[in-house]
Amino acid sequence: MNTRETSPADARELAPHSGGGDTPPPPVLRERKRRPGLSWLGRLEVLLLVGPAVIFFVGFVIVPVVMAGYYGFFRWSGFGPATDFVGLQNYVIIFSDPNFQAALGHNAFIVVMSLILQGPIAILLALLLNRRMRGQSVIRVLIFVPYVIAEVVVGTGFSLMLATNGAANAMFEKLGLGFLAHDWLADPQIAIWTLMAILTWKYIGFAVILFLAGLQSIPEELYEAAAIDGASYWQIQRRITLPLLGPTLRIWAFLSIIGALQLFDLVYIIWGQYVSSVAGTNTMAIYMVATGRNSGNFGYGNAVAVVIFIISLIVALVYQRFVLRRDTAGAITERGAQ
Repeated sequence: MNTRETSPADARELAPHSGGGDTPPPPVLRERKRRPGLSWLGRLEVLLLVGPAVIFFVGFVIVPVVMAGYYGFFRWSGFGPATDFVGLQNYVIIFSDPNFQAALGHNAFIVVMSLILQGPIAILLALLLNRRMRGQSVIRVLIFVPYVIAEVVVGTGFSLMLATNGAANAMFEKLGLGFLAHDWLADPQIAIWTLMAILTWKYIGFAVILFLAGLQSIPEELYEAAAIDGASYWQIQRRITLPLLGPTLRIWAFLSIIGALQLFDLVYIIWGQYVSSVAGTNTMAIYMVATGRNSGNFGYGNAVAVVIFIISLIVALVYQRFVLRRDTAGAITERGAQ
């Protein structure tokens, strides 16, 4: 019979642990369960489901961004291969051009004012429509209808109504309020506010629908408990509704910011690329079209597109890092935590 000496370490492992000893028992190591991998049939199913979306995303998002970044280093007319390499000259011109700086300032103004104007109005409308009232469904539809109307229809309609001899000024004249008649679209002092009024009317319905969905997810028990404790209506909204509506507010603000940075269609339809610069409503996207495609300098236009993309990406990343992080922190789990 083969025997071997027992080492002190082995003796400690074999000896039973007493409750009164000074040395704590060693921790129990649990083996990590390995998840079974996908079979070839499962991988084929994933490929068939995800493949078309990946192909479209790469073909219509990644490839155009890469090509825009490439052509942005050339002076290119849009025909034939790009051979006139200018390096970073296009980007230097962009940031030194006063017109682009003005367009960037207009985009920043639209971002801030969209949040200031649309947010409170949408919250008040959502609180009103969240209560039981006669004609509630009709009012909801009327508020949401402007959002689903095509921008071409909205832009054409407002450009006709707000012209110097349009319906708005004619109505003021008929009502004896001729002093309120203005050149709503061409006056640089009020044109940007006209744009903000149109944007608020157009997109307020989207915010109201989002906030209504958020309000309906708040449990009624919280409101009942607060009412029993003697809280007033506005105290309930400030202490319960707004904090619980926070994730929806932050998501709406993110969508509003990105949309304002890329605003193009309404400004182009109502003011055009030339009038917008004079009226003080041109945006970065309008600047890109005016100096790129319409000027025959597609290389410069691609450089402007890259700048808009980088600005939007930086804003999105910063917003997600400092604002949306509190909403996504609870949804992200560590891989090893089982």
